Amino acid sequence: MHHDETSRPLTLGEGRISAYLSIGLGALAILAVLCFRFPDWLTTPDLRAAYDLAVLRVLLALGMGAAVFFGLLTFALGRCRRLGSLGLGLTAVALALGGAGVEVGPRADAPVFLGLDWMVLDLLASALALGAIEKLAPRRADQPILRPDFWHDARYFAFNHLGIGLSLFIGAALVPGLFSWTINEGVQGWFRGLPGVVQFLIILVMADVMEYALHRAMHEIPALWRIHAVHHSVEHMDWLAGSRLHLAEPLATRALVLLPGFVLGAEGAPLLAYITFAATQAGLNHANLGLKLGWVEKLLVTPRFHHWHHASDSVAVDTNYAAHLPLIDWVFRTHHMPKDGSWPAAYGVIGKKLPKGIVRQFLYPFVPRWWPKKA
Repeated sequence: MHHDETSRPLTLGEGRISAYLSIGLGALAILAVLCFRFPDWLTTPDLRAAYDLAVLRVLLALGMGAAVFFGLLTFALGRCRRLGSLGLGLTAVALALGGAGVEVGPRADAPVFLGLDWMVLDLLASALALGAIEKLAPRRADQPILRPDFWHDARYFAFNHLGIGLSLFIGAALVPGLFSWTINEGVQGWFRGLPGVVQFLIILVMADVMEYALHRAMHEIPALWRIHAVHHSVEHMDWLAGSRLHLAEPLATRALVLLPGFVLGAEGAPLLAYITFAATQAGLNHANLGLKLGWVEKLLVTPRFHHWHHASDSVAVDTNYAAHLPLIDWVFRTHHMPKDGSWPAAYGVIGKKLPKGIVRQFLYPFVPRWWPKKA
């Protein structure tokens, strides 16, 4: 299909919805089977320990059944049958690899892993939950699901999720070695003795202060801006837009943002609660949501707050750096939230646009003729 056809709105009865569902579910089924076969190499250790294999097998079987149903539906509709056939073919591959009855592979004690299971789970949760909310309360109702650059950002989504194992490995290897001198058993003992809710709030505040400092540095230091500009090249905001990140950015920020938690000895439920909260808020704040949240906008970073950060409007450039708490921007005088409830007119970098493609966007910080002009 041509780019203009994939970007137009999806409508019932034309076959594309059924075809895309069949292809998506068939591809996810293959990934799920591979996770069963190579758990140590492809799955996230913390998630792996919590899985109920019987439930996962049932979900895999249901997903494969749904992929077959939607693939056959394209033939019943008489439209998009080639795409429907692709979905059926992918499901057949998943079945050939073992399907829902596949045996769990042997332990490999892999030092580094691909977060394939995390990608699948986050994709399902984000596409179903955030995608549905975007349709119920959209900021831009005329923006199609498959908006321009959708597939470009989908590739970033896959790339960054699969790379989570590498970033966690680098963080686990570097942070303890570089910052072991900060550990104080008395401080960590005091922190762990606090109620879980208090631990969570302390982690939240300290992580966001670190996030603010890193984020502001990425805007004000030219060499760092050229890396961060990849993220700001997004011109259509939705739940997928937050995935567009230069490889170097998550490798640095994931480790450094959690540095305060490392110093305090954060672990268990409070740390997991923060990671879950941060991931959920990041998805919501990039989403195509036009919710009016009133007083909540003063307490927490919301979609409108973060959309202004991505705005190409001159009045909003280099504002709203916080990830969780707008109070931090207010303290440092980088807060921008129009009282009239307005939203940005446009998004993206100011000046020369970035080149297209993940490889080019990875290389562009080192190619002066590709650099965007920053006001």
